[in-house]
Amino acid sequence: MNTILRTLAPAAWGDHLRAAWAWRLRLSSEAMILWASVYFTLASNAMFWKAAVPSPIQIRWAFSLAVLITAVNGFLLALLLWPRLWRATLIALILLAAMAGHYMSAYGIYIDADMVRNVVKTDWREAHDLLGWDLLIPLVTAVPAVLLVTRIELTRRPWTRALLARVALLVAMALLGALGAATSLQALSSFLRNQREVRYLVTPANVVVSLAKVISEEPPGKARVQLPIGEDAVQSPAAGERKPRLLVLVVGETARAANWGLSGYTRQTTPALAKRNVVNYPQVSACGSSTEVSLPCMFSPYGRKDYDEKAIRGHQSVLHILQRAGVRVLWRDNQSGCKGVCSGLEIQDLHARTDADVCEGNRCYDQILVKDLAQQARTHRGDQVIVLHMLGNHGPTYAERYPRQFARFTPECTTSDLGRCEREQIVNAYDNALLYTDHVLGNTIDALAQMSDYDTAMIYVSDHGESLGENGLFLHGMPYAIAPKEQLQVPMVAWFSHGWQQHTRLDIHCVRQNATVPYSHDNLFHTLLGLTDVRTALYQPAQDLYRSCRTP
Repeated sequence: MNTILRTLAPAAWGDHLRAAWAWRLRLSSEAMILWASVYFTLASNAMFWKAAVPSPIQIRWAFSLAVLITAVNGFLLALLLWPRLWRATLIALILLAAMAGHYMSAYGIYIDADMVRNVVKTDWREAHDLLGWDLLIPLVTAVPAVLLVTRIELTRRPWTRALLARVALLVAMALLGALGAATSLQALSSFLRNQREVRYLVTPANVVVSLAKVISEEPPGKARVQLPIGEDAVQSPAAGERKPRLLVLVVGETARAANWGLSGYTRQTTPALAKRNVVNYPQVSACGSSTEVSLPCMFSPYGRKDYDEKAIRGHQSVLHILQRAGVRVLWRDNQSGCKGVCSGLEIQDLHARTDADVCEGNRCYDQILVKDLAQQARTHRGDQVIVLHMLGNHGPTYAERYPRQFARFTPECTTSDLGRCEREQIVNAYDNALLYTDHVLGNTIDALAQMSDYDTAMIYVSDHGESLGENGLFLHGMPYAIAPKEQLQVPMVAWFSHGWQQHTRLDIHCVRQNATVPYSHDNLFHTLLGLTDVRTALYQPAQDLYRSCRTP
């Protein structure tokens, strides 16, 4: 009895904890990597197993995949986990896998290079929206694995033997993968052919491979200088020979066509635009399903048709061509930057302003973009293009994108953990954010209509759409090949003042007739050149939305 009491006494607890902490699990590097690979296969790939293994479970198929995935992860770990840094690297991978699994499960996303690029290049305000309390659950469940890693002690060997053993492990993992594939070769071939996107669910291989791709394409350090395009650009007629033109291009954020009132949505989410003489484009497709892809692409001559990511990011945008031809370009940002589109041009970063009437907390509402628009334009007397980059409908905290007076559709989802909300609440918050975008666009048109000293025009187009629970998907960023239409179909509207129509000989009736046919982000490059009368060999008249509606 005394022995038991001594064991349970508080003074003995410290002894037990010290004994537990002193415990070590001695393993070879190869055994550690193998056990880690098995752990990732079983504990970090719930979404992969859900997508890849049908019900009822086919034992042979599941075994084949388990062997193959273990081999893939084992091969990567054998390349990554080396002496001195292996422990920190493995702990980081365990935590990253837990986080990746959480977001894939919560929002139905896939992790590819574009998704990793979105994460790497996001700012704190965007990241903060996704850091909800629900993230603690997967991180807490990963704690036992992390603690076990801290207790592992690797056996020491001469570096020559360690290197040979590592090479042997790499060969063994390759052979193991081949064995797993051979077990169900026919089924695996069909599976990879029909569901190639499932590879983006294999964790942590998806994170490691995608991150390596992003780093190889854009290595850390000084940013590479973008190559010039359209060096032959000239404007005709020059601005001094007529009234100056002001084109405001509003780049929307995460607005999808399916919920756009002007395009037939059951709710009127665009009442302000409906009262103004705008042209609506109901069939416009985005270049990508995320800002990181779409924004550079939509301002590039390459576009989605000739999509070349390296060329797009390595060259200047149409805005640089306009500036070179004598058109002033100003980028006003309430988002996370222009993704290289406006590098070296005039930029106004507005999201950190503290104007009491349009800012709240650590964010400003999009009205900040319009607040002093006329004053900013009048600092320059020639032709100009002003880009307003909106915060728009960026999720998952849609309810934070608009002031309370725009909460017309209720009840709303007011948390970043969309799993805690009914789909109706999510859609209500999203539609309220669209209402506010409509309000800001209406104010932009009103401001431009009052600027009689300029011929004015406005074009609004969203960068990409959003999934709101269709097929279990939320947010955006799906690989383009499998992205649903909700993420790729975007709203677009245009407005032209009477002076613009008259002095550019623009037949607005013709514009309305042409607006019903399908267009894409690829048209924007050539349309901006056409509207500003900037000529370059890169300009393709057939891609200009308004070329055919301007009389000679």
